[in-house]
Amino acid sequence: MPIQAVEPRRLYRQVADQLRQLIDAGEFSVGDRLPTERDLADQLGISRPTVREALIALEVEGRIRIRVGSGIYVTDPPSAAASEPEMEEGPFELLRAREFVEGAIAAEAALHVRPADIERLDDVLRRMETMRHPNKMTIALDREFHTAVAGILENAVLVRFIGELFDQRMNPYFERLSIYFETSDSWQVAAKEHRAVRDAIAARDPERAKAAMQQHLRQSQIRFSRNFDERAAAKEVAE
Repeated sequence: MPIQAVEPRRLYRQVADQLRQLIDAGEFSVGDRLPTERDLADQLGISRPTVREALIALEVEGRIRIRVGSGIYVTDPPSAAASEPEMEEGPFELLRAREFVEGAIAAEAALHVRPADIERLDDVLRRMETMRHPNKMTIALDREFHTAVAGILENAVLVRFIGELFDQRMNPYFERLSIYFETSDSWQVAAKEHRAVRDAIAARDPERAKAAMQQHLRQSQIRFSRNFDERAAAKEVAE
């Protein structure tokens, strides 16, 4: 069979496939602990975020269990009826795409913003800042803020596009990452980052608005990139 080019956007799926095959071949039995995220990244010669995406994918499939502060363990394989969630792009790829696209939109929004737009952003931020823990309402408000920024340009296609990009986080992979890495403290930090975006747009400063939006989405990636062993930055899932 000829050598096939590696598709970078699906690298984490390839890693998940390799680990799944090792488990199926008996290299790791049920109850065994896998190498650490750092060790896997070193052995595979790839980044830790890519390994993390692969591990999250396997946990969603029910093949492993991540116990924060303890390790990554092989679990009983799922029933034959269980199906693998369909998702091509990983969480970090989506966040990088949003960083690029929404940074440009924020810059343009700073050139076209009207008082009514600022009032809408302020209303969303007021409601966001009263929330002390991530939940369905805070996620909805997060989405509303980002689509409101796009709405400043009065382009329905952009609003729908940003909404659809955001909605990609409504999947098992992002939900699992959120369980481990989103806390009341991280939500308050994110709220301050949204405020910085609002202030830059209100100041009609496109470069500052672009930088603030990109910084926010870049920090989101960093929050999801912490090691599973960093218990202070994650919540342990109850047994």
